[in-house]
Amino acid sequence: MNALVVVAVCLHLALVSAQCPTIITRAQWGARAATGSTAMTNPVTYAVIHHGASGTCTTMDTCKAMVRSYQNQHMDANGWNDIGYSFVVGEDGNAYEGRGWSKVGAHSPAYNTNSIGICVIGNFMTKVPNTAALNTVKSLIACGVSLGKIRSDYTLRGHRDGTATSCPGDSFYALIRTWPRYT
Repeated sequence: MNALVVVAVCLHLALVSAQCPTIITRAQWGARAATGSTAMTNPVTYAVIHHGASGTCTTMDTCKAMVRSYQNQHMDANGWNDIGYSFVVGEDGNAYEGRGWSKVGAHSPAYNTNSIGICVIGNFMTKVPNTAALNTVKSLIACGVSLGKIRSDYTLRGHRDGTATSCPGDSFYALIRTWPRYT
């Protein structure tokens, strides 16, 4: 009986891992230590999509540098205790851990306490992220659902749905409005 339970758990973990994109940890991208954090109850109701309104990156090294620059901006200029996003996605196809699944973000005041904030590195006013980044965003959301971090009946939002901003860019916003779960 115990062997059967172990096999079932292993199969479940393999299934979950198969749905999750590569997530580069804070240590791997060189994050600074957060100066504070607040726990968030999971599963959350919302997935909120952002763009960095910055240059893009297509290699892990340049994406790591961009994530560090976002964290520096958020902590040094904005006075926040960490990077504002839960995750950041690069056009290299990787997800970069920000505050992660279970800490309140600082990415969208209307949704911070009940959402996962996902920022795609780049400016998407006139173009959409590449296929690698789009697939990673979708995979990250599916991963959160499978891990019980995001509700299976979650609502997808763009940053501009909660505050006056052009984020996540006109082209990207038009695209996510066509995705399932956007309401």
